[in-house]
Amino acid sequence: MQEQGTIARHTISVIVDNEAGVLARVIGLFSGRGYNIESLTVASVDAEAKRSRITVVTTGTRMVIEQIKAQLDRLVPVHKVADLTVDGKFVSRELALVKVRGEGEKRVEALRLADAFRANTVDSTRTSFVFELTGSADKIDAFVELMSELGLVEVARTGAAALSRGTDGL
Repeated sequence: MQEQGTIARHTISVIVDNEAGVLARVIGLFSGRGYNIESLTVASVDAEAKRSRITVVTTGTRMVIEQIKAQLDRLVPVHKVADLTVDGKFVSRELALVKVRGEGEKRVEALRLADAFRANTVDSTRTSFVFELTGSADKIDAFVELMSELGLVEVARTGAAALSRGTDGL
């Protein structure tokens, strides 16, 4: 359990109407109050009901997170707000594209590590690779750190996509 003043990372899932301006209102809530967003993903999840899921990873004390949830809940196009971090077990994954430059032994080592991390090679030249990797943020962080020692060129990553475990949905 998080202590009152301890800052922790939280994954918040928000079901909203899929209409123009909703994302801007949600983001405005964070920026207007000085809350940081570490990761943000948005996608339509129910075309018939015209609903989207916004998944936000943020940090804060328990009180700040409660404020964020309460303020999100008051926005008109919001249907449901859940703090997956405290509501129970959840699954969270990210996607990353990682470009690595390498020749000789560094090239061989990059391929070996990519295999160990179950990364797919989606582009290859004589002097570089682009790897595609999915997994937890920690897994992607570890892969990027190892590749930085071998010739990391650049990284593009999605934000977290997350769902609670079990049969219940938002």
